[in-house]
Amino acid sequence: MIDRTDPSLADLAEQLRALPPSLGPVRLVAVDGHAGSGKTTFAARLAAALDDAPVLHTDDLASHAALFDWQARLIDEVLEPLGRGAVAHYAVYDWHARRFAAQHTLPPAPVVIIEGVGAGRREVRPYLASLLWMELAERDSWRRGQRRDGPGMSAFWAGWFPAERAHFAADPSRPYADALVCQPATRSEGYRVLPGPGGTI
Repeated sequence: MIDRTDPSLADLAEQLRALPPSLGPVRLVAVDGHAGSGKTTFAARLAAALDDAPVLHTDDLASHAALFDWQARLIDEVLEPLGRGAVAHYAVYDWHARRFAAQHTLPPAPVVIIEGVGAGRREVRPYLASLLWMELAERDSWRRGQRRDGPGMSAFWAGWFPAERAHFAADPSRPYADALVCQPATRSEGYRVLPGPGGTI
């Protein structure tokens, strides 16, 4: 169940709502970090604090053949329509069938969240109202991700390690983050949101 009472998320949501639109009528917020760092869970909780803001997962745009080469589709199929105040339509990759299958829509809401490894990449940053970075070390993130996915995904992770390292070496997101999101130490605690190197939140 999504916790709507986390005071750190409530405060962050208010700060994000107060930002000027960055993409037509939309405040586009990126949640970036290493694979396994908790981006999807945090984005869902932040979306709930933002009255169920729409969330786009970059895993829906990526594929086995293009783990990180999805920025053109994101801009053409999602960001350009949102910038016009129109509903975006994009195909979603099925990681088991290894093909693009279902179509999703994304409305031009006051705040839209994009989450995934590389969500704060160079090509996307000009469209962002804010970039949030999940502050969990690479090794700890990957360990969590492998526990989550189980041994059946070990071959995928073996290919992922060098791909993620190469991406962030060429195009790091953390130096541009407006805020660093730290994990709760226990289930009863909320997230800690700290100023990031970008420093606008």
